[in-house]
Amino acid sequence: MSDLNISRKNIHTVFTERGGKFLIPDYQRPYSWGKDECETLWEDLKNFAFPEEDYFDDDNDEYFLGTIVTLYNPEYRQTEVIDGQQRLITLLLLLRAFYEAFSDKTSDGCKEIAKCIWKINPDYTPDKSHFKIKSEVATDDDTAEFNKIIAEGVTTRGNKSKYAENYRFFQKKILEMKMDQVEQFSIFPKRILENCIVLPIVTNTFSTALRIFTTLNDRGMPLSDSDIFKSQFYKFFKAQGKEAKENFVKRWRELESICNDNFHPRRCTPMDDLFMKYMYYLIAKSETKSDTFHGLRVYYEKNNYEILKSEKVFEDLITLANFWNDIALRDSERFSPRILKSLYILSFSPYSIWENIVSLYFMGNKDSRGKLDDERFYKFLNKITAMFLMQAVDQPGVQAIRRPFFMEFQNILHDRELNFTEFILDENNFRIKFTSTKFSNTKAITRAILAWWLFQNEKQELPPLGTKLEIEHIYAKKRHEMEPLPHESFLEWFGNKALLEKNINIRASDYRFADKKKYYLGKTNKKNEIPTFNLELQNLAVTHEDFDANDIRERNKRISDSFINYLLQNNLLRTVQEEK
Repeated sequence: MSDLNISRKNIHTVFTERGGKFLIPDYQRPYSWGKDECETLWEDLKNFAFPEEDYFDDDNDEYFLGTIVTLYNPEYRQTEVIDGQQRLITLLLLLRAFYEAFSDKTSDGCKEIAKCIWKINPDYTPDKSHFKIKSEVATDDDTAEFNKIIAEGVTTRGNKSKYAENYRFFQKKILEMKMDQVEQFSIFPKRILENCIVLPIVTNTFSTALRIFTTLNDRGMPLSDSDIFKSQFYKFFKAQGKEAKENFVKRWRELESICNDNFHPRRCTPMDDLFMKYMYYLIAKSETKSDTFHGLRVYYEKNNYEILKSEKVFEDLITLANFWNDIALRDSERFSPRILKSLYILSFSPYSIWENIVSLYFMGNKDSRGKLDDERFYKFLNKITAMFLMQAVDQPGVQAIRRPFFMEFQNILHDRELNFTEFILDENNFRIKFTSTKFSNTKAITRAILAWWLFQNEKQELPPLGTKLEIEHIYAKKRHEMEPLPHESFLEWFGNKALLEKNINIRASDYRFADKKKYYLGKTNKKNEIPTFNLELQNLAVTHEDFDANDIRERNKRISDSFINYLLQNNLLRTVQEEK
């Protein structure tokens, strides 16, 4: 077979031609189409098959159902579905419902439907134990219901799967058609089989199939890297026996649930994010010298996915996911208050890579109970926070931050002091850059520094879980229109900004300071008012009658000086004396 085979076929040909048996492989996601998708498909097919002008050209009219991307596996002589699972299974359920509705199973129309659903015996009867679609999806508990529907054509009240719901939907629609539109009932399945067209794209290499799928598919969600990794784990545990396989499936679901709750990456799935975090640890362990990072799949697929053929690796992934779950839940038995505050500050980092760096540190330095030394972990978090914040001011951009940390991989892995020797900056130059930079609210570094400043007060507690914070202008923009500051730039100085709960920020946004104070303190004559968690704003409300340009200057200088001193304390800035 050539590397790529593309041909246009009707539904009947797709299911009946030689080799027309499809496997939904273990790495695919479970069947997910619901009633809405089935109703859309039914109405589209019906409107096509019975046009308003009441004329249908059997030889030329066609309805295009889209592409189906498959991978032919010659070793097992089976066709794996890469893209098209939802449509193929739904079509099979529809055809099975039609077959069940025919009273005469020996009619020509019913026989053609049977050929699309089952293997046909030498005596031309259907072998209902051999379906044209077989699902091996590792995490699909409902496959048994699908098999029962295709074999027996019935569902019970206890069947709650998508398969059963959709099959019952089609049964209802077909019954209505059979009772009210007998002629349409007899013609409809024939037009679906012969005039509905798909474009099967068959390849014999997995990478080619995925590349085609990614190029063509702009609906739905393509297979993620972790879907492929799941299949490798599944095969590994399946080889160890039924109990090991079932235990893996159960634990994978639990792992997915933890990741979905805690990881929210922009460009990949939560499970992909976990594998990325773990990859940093593997790279550090391998003592790789190059700082060029390849994609997840490129890294893990080396040597035929050898990395994933390991029970320890799966256990490591669970351990790492639970570490982040405990962070999200602020587990006070596992982490001290200062550790939780440090991690909270880092959560505002302009660089998501911080989570990978912390993951590397955790995997390299946890003890046998999965715990970290509090003092050393706190020192590590303090150092990387300083580096992230400094780099975000000096050289914004993801590429600029990766190299400094890559060069420290071995120190991070073995809990040695981080130096960042090649990236130490001149204090005076940095101070000039810091004071001349416009820290607008749209910049992630603005929120990050405000979060850092917030917890310079040791008494400051974390906000309640789920609290959404926004940037508050203490001297309101609306007030500036009425009572102008010396210069409009004062509004965007750190001296005029603080983090404030969203619900309070909305109500206090346009008021004079005398009015804002009431919101900061929760004293607006409304019942059950809660003051802001931000102790600095509470203190300003108590100690200041007003907050003006002088207060902005003074507070801005305090924040700037404190931040520079923080970087000096972490040995990231060199002074004039040090240069001499």
